Amino acid sequence: MRIVALEEHFHAPELIETVGRDRALRRGWPGGDAHPKAAMREALAEVGADRLADMDAAGVSVQVLSAAGPGADLLPPESGPDLARAYNDRLKRIVDGRPDRFAGFAHLPMTAPGAAADELERAVTELGFRGGLINGLTDGRFLDDPMFEPLLARAEALDAPLYIHPNIPPAGVRDAYYADLPDDVRHSLATAGFGWHAETAIHVLRLVLSGALDRHRRLKLIIGHMGEMLPMMLDRFDHVFGDAVASRSDRGVSQTILQQVWITTSGFFSLAPFTAAMMTFGPDRILFSVDYPFSPNKAGTDFLKRLPVSPDDLQKIAHGNADRLLKLPV
Repeated sequence: MRIVALEEHFHAPELIETVGRDRALRRGWPGGDAHPKAAMREALAEVGADRLADMDAAGVSVQVLSAAGPGADLLPPESGPDLARAYNDRLKRIVDGRPDRFAGFAHLPMTAPGAAADELERAVTELGFRGGLINGLTDGRFLDDPMFEPLLARAEALDAPLYIHPNIPPAGVRDAYYADLPDDVRHSLATAGFGWHAETAIHVLRLVLSGALDRHRRLKLIIGHMGEMLPMMLDRFDHVFGDAVASRSDRGVSQTILQQVWITTSGFFSLAPFTAAMMTFGPDRILFSVDYPFSPNKAGTDFLKRLPVSPDDLQKIAHGNADRLLKLPV
């Protein structure tokens, strides 16, 4: 069975050095790098024989790669575009080396939204990438901020999905929510343990409630981690926000999300969250992902193969939805 994985990561250590360790530390990156553990940094940097062997052993046909770690979103507007371009050129060389096994999401200089729109267009039309990936907030701003209108409009015009990936929360959030906890749990609670998922859910909700998705009705968004808790909350959103949204839109919150958002399985390999996702988003809106190397390929594909779904729905989740949404060559 063909298996396409969408939220799969790589990094280029020498490009991360461009960001600067001090700047990355201030933003909350432990050690000022993509991961505090050396083995994980090595796995992120390895995009050759070892990665392909691991994919083969697990049955992953294609990884859609995106840049991990401190990146252009931490740089000022005058220098971010150069780093984003260098990252995308590097990713292009990786994809060209094995176009049958790798595809790419563009890395974008989010502190310069006009340049980010231009870089997304270059990445999609010239480099052949399948969309762009955005890591959380930019200088404390969500994508509904007016400064990002050029990027949203360009992504919509290009029919290029934007993958909203979590990021380390801003300092104010870290201080208010996660301070004064033991060192071994504070960062995890702020990120993969809970904070990431809550923040990405809020990111999507802000795009709905601000009217940004009504202004850009053909914009396609992807989020990971089995929907970042949105599936269990859709009815609640309509109940709480129904009257306010109805006064300015012909769509409710859940309808807007279900029309413009796709979700992936990245890092979530248990049936309870999948069942909620299946009952709300349905088989046409769920795409397989592993979150490699932060999650193992084999755990992801083993979970995929034991899903209690029909053969047709399994094919959709494994590759069909991704092939259509990202226009992948088959």
